[in-house]
Amino acid sequence: MPELSLHTLKPAPGSRNKAKRIGRGEGSGRGKTAGRGTKGQKARSGGRAGLKLKGMKRVILRIPKMRGFKSNRPDIATVTLAQLERWFENGAEVTVKVLRSRNLIPMNSWNAKVVFTGELKKKLVVKGLKTSPKAKEAIEKAGGKVESDEAKKSK
Repeated sequence: MPELSLHTLKPAPGSRNKAKRIGRGEGSGRGKTAGRGTKGQKARSGGRAGLKLKGMKRVILRIPKMRGFKSNRPDIATVTLAQLERWFENGAEVTVKVLRSRNLIPMNSWNAKVVFTGELKKKLVVKGLKTSPKAKEAIEKAGGKVESDEAKKSK
């Protein structure tokens, strides 16, 4: 380490990088016009339009604009029979909560639907999920049960 004396003192690296404060009076060195020169489009606030100038207007007008409403509510998640076969043991209960905990559906999914893709040989109890007709048939054929909320509502 070099000898410490008044003529060797230096500030820590990076500690003296002050940002130049613009538009804070003539004494600041960047007052009055704040480094923008005088008059003209670039001197005004919001004066750097970029692509909206001149010829790009044609391109911008041709880009499709969003209309209407896009819901933030996610679509119903799908689960296949092959996933149920792989992730559940014989006699297990399949619910939305269990599917979320095993990361088979997104955490913000409010419901799920079992679709007929793959094979199912295990006896499973599917509760509160929507099922396609073929998937329901396959679950029942394997000895499982489908208990949906819709069946309870209709009774």
